[in-house]
Amino acid sequence: MPLAGGLSIVIIVLAVVALIMILWLVPIGLFITAYFSGVKVKIFRDLVGMRLRKVSPFVIIRSLIAATKAGLKLDIGMLEAHYLAGGNVIKVVSALISANKANLPLHFEKAAAIDLAGRDVDQAVKMSVNPKVIETPLVAAVAKDGIQLKAIARITVRTNIERLVGGAGEATILARVGEGIVSTIGSSDTHKAVLENPDSISKVVLSKGLDSGTAFEILSIDIADVDVGTNIGAILQTDQAEADLKVARAKAEERRAAAVASEQEMIAEVAKMRAKVVEAEAEIPKAMAEAFRSGNLGIMDYYNMKNIQSDTEMRNSIAGTDKDKKEGN
Repeated sequence: MPLAGGLSIVIIVLAVVALIMILWLVPIGLFITAYFSGVKVKIFRDLVGMRLRKVSPFVIIRSLIAATKAGLKLDIGMLEAHYLAGGNVIKVVSALISANKANLPLHFEKAAAIDLAGRDVDQAVKMSVNPKVIETPLVAAVAKDGIQLKAIARITVRTNIERLVGGAGEATILARVGEGIVSTIGSSDTHKAVLENPDSISKVVLSKGLDSGTAFEILSIDIADVDVGTNIGAILQTDQAEADLKVARAKAEERRAAAVASEQEMIAEVAKMRAKVVEAEAEIPKAMAEAFRSGNLGIMDYYNMKNIQSDTEMRNSIAGTDKDKKEGN
């Protein structure tokens, strides 16, 4: 008896496990929901086949029910293929429903391609219906009069579904608009003209077709704020003046060094000449002694020469004194 009781327990457990496996493999509740929603699915080919193909039947069938209720006709095989490719079936179906309600020409193939490209297709469709406003960071530019202006722009964009795959994103729009603001301010003669008509920036930037090659269409560009910055022209002039002053000082120092070097060379030359004169004067006594010994110079000749030298020195001294007096007067 105990053996029979244990065997019956094992059979009951196996039966429960088998029932759970069957219910997991064959989602009867999902089949009933699809049937009463007007979606025709087959238990073994579709539901059981999805389990075997490792596809979530709940995601596929619920998305198919939502599309059918919205009036869209989608093939269950296409949804499975997109799921197996790693796409987000729920977002794709939601985007198709939103596009259908907004009368936007969006097909499943296009929506699936956008989703597989890494774009949020559901958000893109919603952005096509309800445009988005993005704000540029503070853009600084300098007018021709040297005054810096700082501007912030608000860009109203909506998604371009046709260029969503392969089109540039918001960063490109912000960069192009910033470049256009800098170019427009830089071409203005004075900063006052920009302050008086800030809408001129919007008109010029908007006319350049900055949304070319992007996944968005620019609807409007509005200047939110324009502030006066620093006087860049005056700063550049001051820096240039300081640079010129440093260059002039360097050249003056170079000329002074050259003059000092030239003076030192002249002093050295004079010293050499004086050394030669002293050397020559040292030879005079020798020559006079030799002249005395050889009889070519007499004592009276020597005294006459000394008298002439003394007279010459006295005349030079008197001439120098008179010159100093005249310069003093």
